[in-house]
Order: sequence, then structure tokens, then C-alpha cells
Amino acid sequence: MSTRSVTPASGERQRDADRTRAEILDVAQREFARHGYAGARVDDMAALMRTTKRMIYYYFGGKEKLYLAVLEKAYAEVRKLESAIDVRHLAPVEAIRTLAELTFDHHEAHPDFIKLVSIENIHQAEHLRESRMLADLSGPVADLISQILDAGRASGDFVAEADAVDVHMMISSFCFFRIANQHTFGVLFGRDMTAPEHRERHREMIGDMVVAYLTAAGRGGLREGGN
Repeated sequence: MSTRSVTPASGERQRDADRTRAEILDVAQREFARHGYAGARVDDMAALMRTTKRMIYYYFGGKEKLYLAVLEKAYAEVRKLESAIDVRHLAPVEAIRTLAELTFDHHEAHPDFIKLVSIENIHQAEHLRESRMLADLSGPVADLISQILDAGRASGDFVAEADAVDVHMMISSFCFFRIANQHTFGVLFGRDMTAPEHRERHREMIGDMVVAYLTAAGRGGLREGGN
């Protein structure tokens, strides 16, 4: 019985294909984030890459599948970041604060992710629904937060009857709003939420908010039995 071996030539071809696929995804992400799903054109993406529309379709099969691949990549990156938190070796308060701060840092560093999520919400998640991968990606972050909540309740640090998805929403909404609404907020209130002088205060604020909610800080009655 023989086994197939990978020759240097075939290995290099695979690496070239992987690089090409990654380059297409990078360009497509920028174009979809800038112009939306309807406004982005595969012809423009091909021109930016100095390749052909046919080549892009060879790798991804069409505009909708390319857009879905961009969404999958964007969501997978943030889920990978969250999964790096070592819950077993962090105290519950430190773990949930770390998650909040990592989310803050990620959303600030990846404005295209914010735009893509906003665009997909405009489309009522019609493309996202088509991806089994994206449906499966919601589980890990909920499981992660559930582990942190369970540990916090067991230690006595957390007293709120918190739901993992609610906690995720609380963290995500603050971090997302700060980037997604920076322009309208700036015009209405005369403040650039993303200005350097506000950054550390906001980063600490989201950690304080979620910890205060879970520990019922400021709601002493809960700690005393709910009088």
C-alpha cells in the first residue's frame, strides 16, 4: 500500500494558493466595509489586486460566497482572540475584565469588522444565516462567559443572576458603539470618542461596568439578601 507524498512543487503551489486566497480576502474585506455588499464590485477588487474577476470566482465562486468568506474570517478572528483567555488560571473578576478589555482593543483595532457587522445588520443577517460556520462560532464565547460566571458564583465574587449572552451583549454593545457611532456622536456632542485622551478611561469603564453588574456593586441589598 503506497501513500501519496507532497512534492516541493505541489507544496509551493498550495502555499501560493493560500497566499492568493488570503490576499483576495483582505482586499474584499476593505471593499465590502467601504462600499457595502451592494456597492462593492468584484471588478474593482480584481483591479486592486491586478488579477482577474475570473480568478476571484475560481477561489470563491461568486460575490455572495466571497462576502460570506469575509464575514467568516472577521468573526473567526475575534472568537480566536476570546478563546485565548485562560479561564482556569485567572480569578473570575480578572477574567471577565480581561474579556471586556480584549473586546475593546479588538474593536478599536478592526474598524472594518464594525462596518461589516453594521452592513450585515442592514441586510437583516441574510448572508450570515447561510453560514454554518458562523452559527457554530456563537457557542465558544457563550461557553467562555458561562465558565467565568460559574467560577465567580462558586467563589462568591459574582452575586447577580447573570446570563452569559446578556453579559456578552453588554460588553459588545459598549465596544461596538464607540467605533460605529463615533462620527454621529462627535457631531451631536462635540466629542471624539476615539481620541487618545479618552481611550484608557473608556477601556477601564467597560471593565468596571461589567464587574459592577456581576458583583452587584452599588446594590448592597443584593449582597445582604435583597432587602
